[in-house]
Amino acid sequence: MSAERGDEVGVIAGVRLTGADRVDPFGDDPVDVHVRGGVIADIAPAGALPARGTVVDGAGGWLLPGLWDHHVHTVQWALTAQRTPLGDVASAVEAASVIGRAPVLDDGRRIGTGFRDAFWADAPTLDLLDAATGEVPTYLINADVHSVWLNSAAFRRESIAPTADGILREKPAFEISRRLNDLEPAVVDRYVVAALDRAASRGVTGIVDLDMAWNADAWARRVAAGFDAVRVAFGVYPEFLERAVAEGLATGDALDPRGLIRVGSLKVITDGSLGTRTAACSHPYPDDPHNTGVMTVAPDDLRALMVRATGAGLSCAIHAIGDVANSHALDAFAATGATGTIEHAQLVAHADIPRFARLGVGASVQPEHAIDDRDLTDSVWSAQTALPYPLRSLADSGANLLFGSDAPVSPLDPWAAMAAAVHRTRGGREPWRPDQGLSAAIALAASTAGGSLTGSALEPGGTADLVVVDRDPLTATDPELRTTRAAATILAGRLTHIDG
Repeated sequence: MSAERGDEVGVIAGVRLTGADRVDPFGDDPVDVHVRGGVIADIAPAGALPARGTVVDGAGGWLLPGLWDHHVHTVQWALTAQRTPLGDVASAVEAASVIGRAPVLDDGRRIGTGFRDAFWADAPTLDLLDAATGEVPTYLINADVHSVWLNSAAFRRESIAPTADGILREKPAFEISRRLNDLEPAVVDRYVVAALDRAASRGVTGIVDLDMAWNADAWARRVAAGFDAVRVAFGVYPEFLERAVAEGLATGDALDPRGLIRVGSLKVITDGSLGTRTAACSHPYPDDPHNTGVMTVAPDDLRALMVRATGAGLSCAIHAIGDVANSHALDAFAATGATGTIEHAQLVAHADIPRFARLGVGASVQPEHAIDDRDLTDSVWSAQTALPYPLRSLADSGANLLFGSDAPVSPLDPWAAMAAAVHRTRGGREPWRPDQGLSAAIALAASTAGGSLTGSALEPGGTADLVVVDRDPLTATDPELRTTRAAATILAGRLTHIDG
């Protein structure tokens, strides 16, 4: 009988092991991995031990730890399936034209996502969008999610005074995204389940969900309805911090008996983004000597939030993109004794690189952003003296790297993240800043639950969150990594995906 999704696995047969930190004696020889009670019970030469229970035929593939995406905006990412993609539009005029022809959703809106106006020669305007979209409320969400372009009908629907260019940035933009994501729970959950089933088919066994909402109730509801595709650690935003404290939620607490859904960190957004030109930097942006970005949370307020969270047992995940924001975030970790991560760390001062390891602060980074933003970085951040996307420098200093996608900003695909980190390119272009590329072994470990410092070796006694793939990621080229196929994904010994 062939194995099926949902089966409890007894043996993963005929697979090969890989990883730079291995201590097993098997080399390239095929092995059988025996699973009991959701953990790896034994690893033995192929056929050496009797097979018990459901057997997954590894067919000579490579067995790896299950993969994690450490930064996902789950609902916003899942809902891109019903929104109009704008990643390929080359101008404001084209974007307005495309969205003007887009279908109207059931809630009476048109919604587009993924535009990158920093690359456009023309500028978005309210009049331009109004002319193309008429009286249908229309919303175009920037790829970085830090700005939204609305038409007049959308401003009226949201009871917000229109801006001259039709653009809302930072907190007002986040509020619009919250409203757009606030659909009927049954509708949202259907998209979330489908999206995370796709993630499981890529070898993903866990995500960090950083939706800008009260996530505890949403995940409790999904688990009660049968959700079981991946593990989830969910973030808590400042406006919900006191509620989390009152309900006694601490980092690592499980919401369900199986421990699939756990409380994550306090998430604080302290600056803007590169694409919206609001990341807080030490040098001005080109052609605007007065713009050095914005600190959306003052340093004193950040420290107060982190003290409150730490006292309640919550770790902290601090969004910091520009070098000034990263310095303030590291200062806050040092002053408060908080644990956790800096999210993004896209531009880091040379003097701040070693502070990550010294303070025990994880660098939760998105390698595909470096490839998406290479041309923008070389222009918009050309005057900056700090290091952009310093993956190798952080790793060499001893920092723990944790890879993610920031989906929907980049697709939720750990293989793309690994490829970008190792090869620093995509589509055959010359590698960008190859001196900041990582070894494949570090990239693989950074794509697992514990991050780059934990390694990726499999041993008896380890949790059976596993994936069987069709190639060795330690020797794959950029195109090979990006097209890696997951033949089977296993979560605590249970199949969540199998090719069939």
